[in-house]
Amino acid sequence: MPPMKKKKRLTVAKDGPRPIDVHVGSRVRLRRTLLGLSQEGLGKAVGLTFQQIQKYERGANRIGASRLYEFSRILDVQVSYFFEEMSNNLRTANAEDRTIEVTSDDDPLSERETLELVRAYYLIKSRKKRNALSAMIKTMAD
Repeated sequence: MPPMKKKKRLTVAKDGPRPIDVHVGSRVRLRRTLLGLSQEGLGKAVGLTFQQIQKYERGANRIGASRLYEFSRILDVQVSYFFEEMSNNLRTANAEDRTIEVTSDDDPLSERETLELVRAYYLIKSRKKRNALSAMIKTMAD
């Protein structure tokens, strides 16, 4: 029987973060921002520093199952939320494949400015005022 080939151990430092970790981290960031919670605030809620939250959100550090569960409780979402809107390429990728492009940075919906705008929009209590603002923005965009 031929000797088994040893798999190369991948590291974030050498090979970059895994696409799934980047996706999950971006979903943490999205929800945190929509709730108006700072990295420091989320960190305090789970007993971490804001630097650790930054690493999770960038995908530099992997989020374990128990930590993901904590985040889901604090951010008031199901655990499955962190895996939603994943591209088909990412879903079917081999766990060791890091060549897939994650384009969440190219998505205007993941921009901080967009998230803050949406959050402020829903702070407007009057539906009539929100509708008027929406109509005005659509007119300006044309």
